[in-house]
Amino acid sequence: MTRIHIIHENDAWMPPLRDAFAAIGAEHSEWFLDRGLLDLTRPPPEGVFYNRMSASSHTRGHTFAPEYAGAVIEWLERHGRLVVNGRRAIQLELSKVAQYEALAAFGIPTPPTVAVVGEENIPAAAERIGFPLILKHNRAGKGLGVQLVRSEAALKEAVARILADEDPHARPRDGIWLVQRYIATPEPFITRAEFVGGRFLYAVRVDTSEGFELCPADACAIPEGAACPAVAPGEKFRIIEGFQHAMIPRMERFLVANGVGVGAIEFATDAEGGIHAYDVNTNTNYNAEAERRAGVSAPLAVARHLAALLPRAARAA
Repeated sequence: MTRIHIIHENDAWMPPLRDAFAAIGAEHSEWFLDRGLLDLTRPPPEGVFYNRMSASSHTRGHTFAPEYAGAVIEWLERHGRLVVNGRRAIQLELSKVAQYEALAAFGIPTPPTVAVVGEENIPAAAERIGFPLILKHNRAGKGLGVQLVRSEAALKEAVARILADEDPHARPRDGIWLVQRYIATPEPFITRAEFVGGRFLYAVRVDTSEGFELCPADACAIPEGAACPAVAPGEKFRIIEGFQHAMIPRMERFLVANGVGVGAIEFATDAEGGIHAYDVNTNTNYNAEAERRAGVSAPLAVARHLAALLPRAARAA
């Protein structure tokens, strides 16, 4: 039977989507990809496959889950299965360098950035970018490792902390650091534009006054006693009513061309009104409280989009 299959590695992110499938009466199965067997001598089942693999999987102990998912997607696509967020999408999820080059090809501005391998080369990259700057991981997820560095002295301290830190997550999973120009915004917030089926759904204003770990999920792996920004008091996340921007159609074209059927683009807006996209998220999560206030449901939109693809997948079977 043709059905929907969800590829993922974090059960905590699944309940909203499960509820959405139940609401529309669509059956689905879940492929939890951490470790296991992939038999390339057999064909995959029929259906629509939705890839939700995350770049931050290694922070949950699922170190090679993206590589496993990448192998599964190669298998699915070779057999002609319909994959939402397929081969190209997972490449973008795992590399901000890939994101920035792809965004540039569509004329979507990104902050000036230098990629660095080896912490000893970070100061040279900083000289090219200038202060203040953002130091971040190329492959991270959840805003992992993002630091605002305002001076040369602060950079020396940051590099020293990195070198002394025994936490394996203190360094980027792929060894690539990004030194990026800090985009000063008139107010302490960024905008996250959500897209489903290649079409703009809504934009979220995200408060950055308390830092840059901006995952909007209602459940996330945080230290005991720490406050998750997704469920913090106030309006850390607020859906912007009637949001419009001339760059949105270009973002839609970018996502469609890169095979991102469900995703988000985060951007900062400078004092002159110019936007600077700095993250393409192909494993997007949603904040239930912000959606409740706005009367919208992205998980429901995703479920309906995937269900609408089932006839197409059945014809291809």
